[in-house]
Amino acid sequence: MTRPARPQAIRVRTPRELRRQRRGRAHSCWDHLIAAPLWPLHGANLGTLLRTCDAVGACLAVPRFSWVPAALERGNTLRRPACVHWVNDPLGWLQRARDDAGTRVVGVELADEAVRLADLPAARTRTVAVLGHEQHGIPAEALDLLDEAVEIPMVGDGSSLNVAVAGSLVLYKLAGLL
Repeated sequence: MTRPARPQAIRVRTPRELRRQRRGRAHSCWDHLIAAPLWPLHGANLGTLLRTCDAVGACLAVPRFSWVPAALERGNTLRRPACVHWVNDPLGWLQRARDDAGTRVVGVELADEAVRLADLPAARTRTVAVLGHEQHGIPAEALDLLDEAVEIPMVGDGSSLNVAVAGSLVLYKLAGLL
């Protein structure tokens, strides 16, 4: 039996090549895909989620808590400004987003009606991905503002992922990149 030919060596693209392939300047608000961790617990995860937003062309909506700007700065390694929507009233902001014609509000939550992440269709209209508190999830009063829930399947003992990991998985799926 003959062995198949060995594939060509893997060539890693240089940072210069990557910069040439991607957009040449920071994007302003595209207002198409918005990650909304409206009840954050850990600050370090917000900067990580902001980097994912940049990677998929999304915006980040965060509450105007005193510690959030420093948390975004600490975890953000981007060279250019990213699109951040500052939210004073998370429930009111979410209600207004839902009232916008054509906006789809998807909550990342363990719920009987939730669709599996693998079955979540890409965002074809303006979509807000709501991420809850890492211990308590999305508050009960916000659940009625969701159009649908998406669940990230897990086989281990944990009941949730941190907001950066969960948000990144959902954003890549909504952006049509997975």
